[in-house]
Amino acid sequence: MKKNALIWDIPTRLFHWLLVGSIVAQYATVNWLDNAVQWHFYVGYFTLFLVVFRLFWGVVGTRYAKFTQFVKGPKLVVNYLKSLFDKHATPTAGHNPLGGWFVIVMLILVAIQAISGLFMTDDIFLDGPYRALATEEVLSVMSSLHHLAFDALLYVIVLHIGAVIFYTAFKKQKLAPAMVHGKKEVFHNEVDGKHISIEHSKLVRALIVALIAAFVVYLVIEVYPPAPQVDDFYY
Repeated sequence: MKKNALIWDIPTRLFHWLLVGSIVAQYATVNWLDNAVQWHFYVGYFTLFLVVFRLFWGVVGTRYAKFTQFVKGPKLVVNYLKSLFDKHATPTAGHNPLGGWFVIVMLILVAIQAISGLFMTDDIFLDGPYRALATEEVLSVMSSLHHLAFDALLYVIVLHIGAVIFYTAFKKQKLAPAMVHGKKEVFHNEVDGKHISIEHSKLVRALIVALIAAFVVYLVIEVYPPAPQVDDFYY
């Protein structure tokens, strides 16, 4: 028997949509808006915060947010691929074995883009906090990574949107609305002795994790970078 079960907690849903917004903002501040490079840096720092939060939340979050729940080995991924075009295959409560690896790939690409951005410059007024530490060779690598990671991320996003359309149209599984209200239509059963639904979103824990993630990013952005060198002028 199918039922609507609470699968995605509020922090996971907020992370998802805030990441969407940050990626759009990063693109807009470079390609659509004039004189918005400073905002591009700010959005990049916020994106780094989101990545750090998700890494922590993937360890201490609710059941379906944890990496241990959706990061599966190659055998399970292959078995899932065999049933991919079976309309009657049992829906996965959380991320399916293939979708779980998409999450990992996306996090890696976003992390590469955010970290490499710490070494970027607009060649006029703004430098990333770690630019002064790097050699020209490192800066060249970081610049390439920054642009290549974003290009690769766009392809992954297109695949993700295509997968959502496929699951909605072919398999009749509404994935996008579930990431809004948190509920998915799944078969009602027992998982590890507990009902398939999560009980709540653990918001207090999520707030603590968010504060820790913000502190980590603050250390990375404001504390550890070298102070900019200012030339002294004597008259």
